[in-house]
Amino acid sequence: MAEEARRIDDAGPGSEIAQLAAVPPPTDVHDAARALGLCVAEILTGAREVDSIARWITDDVHRHLQQRAAVAARSRQLDRRSRARALLRVGSVIVCRPTDGVAEATVVVHTRSHARAVAMRLEERQGRWRATAVGVL
Repeated sequence: MAEEARRIDDAGPGSEIAQLAAVPPPTDVHDAARALGLCVAEILTGAREVDSIARWITDDVHRHLQQRAAVAARSRQLDRRSRARALLRVGSVIVCRPTDGVAEATVVVHTRSHARAVAMRLEERQGRWRATAVGVL
């Protein structure tokens, strides 16, 4: 262990170890989950585009949300619902940390008429939390 510590200390400023240390720590996972849960709910109500959160989600999640948004838009069109922007309010946020660099969160988002739960898996990647899986109940 002491030898490994010495190797890390001996790393020069251009080394990979020094570059990893220069990556800022990710934002609070609770705040990231809260914001992302609200964004997902906004996407499904038609108030936000999926591309607006592309940097915080993986390609698989992007495709999944694109499909869900298309189905929701079609449903709104068939029901001839009002195009007024839905009022959304974030309720409880529960975060579980099964291992370092991984968080699983559930965010309850309330509208005037109902509540939805947004479940997500967040992984720390390059100094930020990214959603690798998202489900809306």
